[in-house]
Amino acid sequence: MHYSILAQAQPGGSQAMIYQVVMWVGIIGVFYFFMIRPQQKKQKDQKQMLNNLKKGDQVVTIGGMHGKVFAVDETTITLELDKGVKLTFDKSAVSRAVVA
Repeated sequence: MHYSILAQAQPGGSQAMIYQVVMWVGIIGVFYFFMIRPQQKKQKDQKQMLNNLKKGDQVVTIGGMHGKVFAVDETTITLELDKGVKLTFDKSAVSRAVVA
């Protein structure tokens, strides 16, 4: 004897499927608005801050070094630390600008 079992949709099964799709869209939407979008905004603000650096700005590097911008090039930045000590960093090493 061969028995064949076929999966049959329950009455109202399409409604359950619609609710499940709506739930997944909602989860993806929440994930986007609370995780991805703020990170993209933060990256945009960081890039804008790096592009707007000019001589005389006070900055902090990702290593915690505080200094005053002495020169800005395409990819590097030279900081004056103390009494004429100048160090050159990659622009991406600047963490934030200090508001005086």
